Amino acid sequence: MEEEESAAGAAPGPEPYRDKQGGVGDRGSYSAALPDTELHKTGLNQGAVHGSGTLGTGIRVLKRNMKRNGSRSCVTPKSRFGSRERDWLKEDPQRGCVFLHGGGDPQPPCSSCPPSSSTSQSDLRLVLCTTDTTAAELCAQGNSEGLYLQLHGDLIRRLDPNERPLQIVYDYLSAMGFEDPFRIQSEAANSDLSCMMRFYSEKPCSADQLERILLKGVFSVRKGKTQLHKWAERQVILCGTCLIVASVKDSLTGKMHILPLIGGKVEEVKRRQHCLMFSSAGPQAQTYFVNFDSLSDYQRWHRQASKVVSQTVSVVDLSCYSLEEVPECLFYSQDITHLNLRNNFMKPDRTGGLHSLNRFSQIKSLNLSHNRLGSFPESLCEILTLTELNLSCNGIRSLPAQIENLHSLQTLSLDGNHLSLLPEELGGLSQLSSLGLSFNNFSEVPAVVEMLSAVDRLAMAGNRLEILDLGTLSRMSHFKHIDLRLNGLQAVVSGGVETLKHITHMDLRDNRLSALDLSSACSLEQLHCQRNSLGALTLSGFALRALHTSANHLMTVNIYPVPNQLTHLDLSRNLLEYLPDWVCDIRKIEVLDVSHNLLTELPGRLLSSLSLRKLLAGHNQLHSLPDLLDHIPLEALDLQHNKLGELPESLFYKALNLRYVNVCANSLETVPPSSQSEESLSALQELYLTSNNLNEQCAALLAGHQNLRVLHIAYNQLQSFPPSKLTKLELLEELNLSGNKLKTIPSTVANCKRLHTLIAHSNHISVFPEILNLPEIKLVDLSCNELTEILLPDSLPPSLQELDLSGNTNLILEHKTLNIFSHIATLKLDQKPVMSAGESMGSSTLWNHGYSEMTGQKNKLCVSVLAVDSFGDSVEAAYGIFDGDRNEEVPRLLQCTMGDVLSEEIQHSSIDTVYMSNTFLSSHRKLGMAGQKLGASALLCYIQHDPGDPGSYFSLTLANVGTCQAVLCRNGQPLPLSKVFSLEQSAEETERVKLSNAIITEDNKVSGVTCCSRLLGCSYLSPWVLPKPWVRTEPLCAQDEFLILGNRALFERVSYQEAVCTVQAVRDPRAAAKKLCTLAQSYGCRDNVGAVVVSLHIGEDSCTCELPLATAAGGGGGGRIYPTAVPLGDPATPSTSSGIASEFNSEMSASEVGSEAGSIASDENPAAGLASRPERRCSLHPTVCGIGGFGGGGNNLGLFQRQPSCATFSSNQSDNGLDSDDEAPLDGVISNGSKLEVEVDIHCCAFRLKGGAPEGNGGQETVEERRGFALRLSEDIGSCVTAGFGCRMRRQNSVVVAANGWLHSVSSKETSDLKKSPSTSSLFGKKLSNGSVVTVEESHNLIEVALEAPKKKSGYFAAPAQQDPEDQLVVPPGLEQDVREQLRHLNPNPGPPPTQPAPTTGDPDWGHPHLNSQQQQQLQQQPWHDSALAIQQEVYDTAL
Repeated sequence: MEEEESAAGAAPGPEPYRDKQGGVGDRGSYSAALPDTELHKTGLNQGAVHGSGTLGTGIRVLKRNMKRNGSRSCVTPKSRFGSRERDWLKEDPQRGCVFLHGGGDPQPPCSSCPPSSSTSQSDLRLVLCTTDTTAAELCAQGNSEGLYLQLHGDLIRRLDPNERPLQIVYDYLSAMGFEDPFRIQSEAANSDLSCMMRFYSEKPCSADQLERILLKGVFSVRKGKTQLHKWAERQVILCGTCLIVASVKDSLTGKMHILPLIGGKVEEVKRRQHCLMFSSAGPQAQTYFVNFDSLSDYQRWHRQASKVVSQTVSVVDLSCYSLEEVPECLFYSQDITHLNLRNNFMKPDRTGGLHSLNRFSQIKSLNLSHNRLGSFPESLCEILTLTELNLSCNGIRSLPAQIENLHSLQTLSLDGNHLSLLPEELGGLSQLSSLGLSFNNFSEVPAVVEMLSAVDRLAMAGNRLEILDLGTLSRMSHFKHIDLRLNGLQAVVSGGVETLKHITHMDLRDNRLSALDLSSACSLEQLHCQRNSLGALTLSGFALRALHTSANHLMTVNIYPVPNQLTHLDLSRNLLEYLPDWVCDIRKIEVLDVSHNLLTELPGRLLSSLSLRKLLAGHNQLHSLPDLLDHIPLEALDLQHNKLGELPESLFYKALNLRYVNVCANSLETVPPSSQSEESLSALQELYLTSNNLNEQCAALLAGHQNLRVLHIAYNQLQSFPPSKLTKLELLEELNLSGNKLKTIPSTVANCKRLHTLIAHSNHISVFPEILNLPEIKLVDLSCNELTEILLPDSLPPSLQELDLSGNTNLILEHKTLNIFSHIATLKLDQKPVMSAGESMGSSTLWNHGYSEMTGQKNKLCVSVLAVDSFGDSVEAAYGIFDGDRNEEVPRLLQCTMGDVLSEEIQHSSIDTVYMSNTFLSSHRKLGMAGQKLGASALLCYIQHDPGDPGSYFSLTLANVGTCQAVLCRNGQPLPLSKVFSLEQSAEETERVKLSNAIITEDNKVSGVTCCSRLLGCSYLSPWVLPKPWVRTEPLCAQDEFLILGNRALFERVSYQEAVCTVQAVRDPRAAAKKLCTLAQSYGCRDNVGAVVVSLHIGEDSCTCELPLATAAGGGGGGRIYPTAVPLGDPATPSTSSGIASEFNSEMSASEVGSEAGSIASDENPAAGLASRPERRCSLHPTVCGIGGFGGGGNNLGLFQRQPSCATFSSNQSDNGLDSDDEAPLDGVISNGSKLEVEVDIHCCAFRLKGGAPEGNGGQETVEERRGFALRLSEDIGSCVTAGFGCRMRRQNSVVVAANGWLHSVSSKETSDLKKSPSTSSLFGKKLSNGSVVTVEESHNLIEVALEAPKKKSGYFAAPAQQDPEDQLVVPPGLEQDVREQLRHLNPNPGPPPTQPAPTTGDPDWGHPHLNSQQQQQLQQQPWHDSALAIQQEVYDTAL
């Protein structure tokens, strides 16, 4: 290939995708493991590169000896390409590179597994080429016979000589969703892409795959069971159904001995080592003994031969082996009757190709589906023994006339092709009984099928029929089953037909029908017409047995005569205001679904039916139920989401077969008794009473249901549960008491020995229930309660998998308790939110979140949540939810990586659709091997404002694939933001999937795998299932209250309106998310359910301006230094615990968690990097705004940011070096034996009173300014108390303290005295190893520790202790008097201040640095100074 290029003469192209340094694609995506890089140029390439700059053939090869991904010997991206190569790539996006692998292991590299010796050093060539470079040119340059392509770690096919490898890569990336040419060029050079597509210079061979196709070797062989025959070295082959023994050693020439193995035997010869005896079946059976050289050969042959002899039919399965031809040895197996070659690349012109298949003389069944044939192989028409032929998904456009030769053909599958016509010769196949024509391009029913009298099923789903003429079907009297779903049918016309007596089953789902009249089909037994737009339906009831009409617009259904044979009737999701009269007259009705309609009453005759077993009438407007007149066989009753005030009194003792009752979301105030006497015959097993008005008296009535296994009575008015009644529920397995007013759970719960799930969050429980002795307990959720302590047994049941204790603000867990909990797979505890310096004024005041994940009846949690309240360096946030349906790997990977990917993509583009789409596509690529076969729905929300317009309001950018959804509450109403990519809910996606020639199965799944048309992962379903997301940006306003994110299971059960009303009633995000998941489970959800609630506070009062930070020391102008917190950890780190609750995995002990948390709480260099950071302004005040400063805003008051301590410290990981059991209890110190914590929030007036003067005043403060400051100080204190600015008052140990207590600073003299004190000298000037853990000493004095705290710039100090849930200063009763005395001493009398030494770097300046002693004396004599001190004294008295 010749290509000339000139930089000067090149036409200007689109702006390339660049990184921060301006290089095209030189970013993390280039990080492949390519050590030992060496550039090789050959022939014309060398002269071209070193000469005029013209690339002679457009091909350059970079040969490398590549190690596996994950190798430590990785080179940087720039070392992969030289500057000359990078410049060449930048000039044209149609240039790129192709990775050519050697013939090693065909599977993509796995970084988690060590490379094997045979493949770790597989040869890799990096070829620079263009999109016009063909495979033949690459092969000629690399001296290889062919080029092979592997997709998704699966099949490997040989490229045709004229195919262009780089163009294949670019087309693949474009189909994924990438649009920018330079971004496509960058992605094509990414090594992660090899998990989705990989090129080989020679066909790789897998040993495991080869042994399943063919086994051969030279072994010692003896024929017959007698000793007359001698052992001899012979070539032995096991292929297909036969054992082949050559008559000559090391050669297949001469006579070949064939031993059929179907129905024969393979046995071990015990007298000889590694010897097998092979015997054929039948009266003239032959026997061969084969002695193998090694144990591995013996086991391999024994395993494969055992599979063959166990078959009863001669079946050979060679599917998914990437075969272009069948092995020559297979033709020795002439007894083969069934040959499966599905998912290969069979060629017609090979020795063992399609033209050779007629050599099998007895073959009856041949499967050639998914072989990319492109046309019908005419050679197949010569195999006259065929009875079954499958040619699905081969791109066939026409059938040859020779097909009439297949007179024995009974089954012909042609689904998933491009057929629009059928030849007349097809009508000659008189024995053809099954013809598959689904997902082709037929616009009408082919006339030739009328001649196929043996075919009883017309399978034409997914074609192009718009009008169905019943007159045409009347002429095809042999058809009984009609499948025309997904055709776009708009009308069914009668065609003058009076009766259709032959049609018994008809499937018209997912079409566009507005009316349907099938009254002429008098033999119709089953009709599916879901998801149309039907407003009228008329049917014949003579033979009708099942009717499915959900998701239409029906107001009534006309059936005549009464369908007495009808057993299953589904009228759900329509507009029915009343039930037709004929419904009550059905004699054999068993299942009736009328949910999601407008019914106001149910006929009395309906509940008296003697055949009805299941009645689903939820989501209607029922006010009452008719009384039961007689015993009925009803087994399941669903009446949720109605307006029922009571249930029939006789419900439970006249419906003795009831096993399932769901009456959630009604207005019930009582429940009917289980029986009329003390003895109950109730068989009820599941009872759901959530969201009613039931009290504890109703709970007492449940004791009669002694067979009850599941009881949900959440969100009622229970204040207690009668202990004696709970004792009788011995078979109870699942109990949900959430959202009531319970203060305790009866101890009699210990009698429920089968209980495995207890959910009782959002109550007032203060005592941990006695449930940890239950042998089968698996899940305990006691979050959002008032627990203070937990009494544990010596050991926990091994079945306990999840324990949720988050939201219990007063709970203190001892070190021993945490060790006992260490084996629990999921332990959720409270953790104080980690906030950076600006976060308290920024994101934490604008939004906060809570989330909940529940497993349901699955054994594993396949839903993950991403929650970052402070994303990046500015006031931004990111939230996401990922649902893997049945797999947990992909959601976890997305949870860990998607936040980082978004952060990276934002740096490269400011266009919302670009960076969000690229975030999803890059995350899809980063899934690697896990994303080949597994996938997940994903939804990601990013809250930000336009960086180019600082005055703009915040906006919410959302992207999603799959079925995860988001809804925004605006003005109290739900505003859906996402798009559901489900085949049942998106006609566009269904049409796209059909155009991609995918097969949609009857359960509406792509290839029977997933109902979603867009997912992250599942790359093997490409191009049917894509990762390109839906992106939407919505500006946020003051009317936006909160955002709800949920997975499919949540919004299938909870409507948008109910979800919004639920959150409005709860308000607390975590409790609201808990309630949403609990409601979904009570409403019938059995899958994993997840919810994220983000509370928004975006309005004119949500100023997020960042206070100006300190200027350099010694800089003029009287710059003021304000106390700031040390950032703890990376604010962009994804939170899996809503910022409040933390999940401990069983693999990490509490000790390790405590150590990790402690190590990040360091106070070393507290202000490092903060002074140089630019001042941040909120979206409401883009210009500089003063916040209560002197003289018009020159100096802003410093707002205190609390720095939380580490989560949990353990004795074996802390710095004290002592074991908790060896320490004596300290007097006056709250400790759990190994953990001690003292937290003091320094928000003292001294920082405000003793700061610098404004610049404009030359360092002098006027009396008016000082008076103004005092007034503002008083207002600040008042607003702190009234508005709840962190000033929560708590009473503990008979002492009331403020959560943000104000402490007056001490003078330098007092500080010096403290340094001399034996008990505190070790605390001053001591460098702590991790910044938050100090040696626990018996002489701890809390006040002295607190006085030392202002030395830290963050205003925070923590000893190694269990953190207090409310950040309180805990003062023991024994020290209360000392506290009062010392705080009184902190308020000096008005007068001259004491002489103070000059401030040092080690001690903060407690005086006024810009006032001399005379000015300070005048300052203290001012009236405003006395009032300020009085205000301080009032605060201190309040704290005590």
